[in-house]
Amino acid sequence: MSSSKSPRLSRRGFAFGMAGMTLTAACGNGVGNTNAAQIDARVDATLTEMYDKYPNTIEIANKANGMLVMPLISEAGFIFGGGFGQGALRINGATVDYYSAVKGSAGLQIGAQQYAHVLFFMTEDALNDFRRSSGWTAGADIGYVVDSTGSTLSTNTTTLLSPVLAAIFGQAGLLFGATVEGTKYTRIIP
Repeated sequence: MSSSKSPRLSRRGFAFGMAGMTLTAACGNGVGNTNAAQIDARVDATLTEMYDKYPNTIEIANKANGMLVMPLISEAGFIFGGGFGQGALRINGATVDYYSAVKGSAGLQIGAQQYAHVLFFMTEDALNDFRRSSGWTAGADIGYVVDSTGSTLSTNTTTLLSPVLAAIFGQAGLLFGATVEGTKYTRIIP
């Protein structure tokens, strides 16, 4: 009889563990914070850090039609994982909209991490597709200019022809291999 209770307890324990890890990952990343001034301040600090650490991103930013800046994405996982963050879309240096990012994943994983990322919309069509969607999801066709280990990748002509480029940096934690693939971005009202 005790063996029939054991699987239920394991599943329940797993669910509580996942809820706790997700809640822990969400701490400090702006969850529940829709203060526009605070999001803008975090976006400014993130851009300053990116430009200082990865000067190649300055040229990319100057050529981009718009940039989505996510100052802090927090992820946690144990088999199944999730992540969340908030940021702003900037066009010509001005914030035009605010967005949340939500990410889910499954597979061999355990731990938590935090990182920042910036999406560069290199074409007007890519920017318009993003802005018109009710929930845009990043796919595998995104080119990376700063990878998940913090290495600067080349900004050759081929890279700059990608409609959307991404920079992932400031990665801290025990869950490695951050990407933006599978992340869903939704407009929010601060």
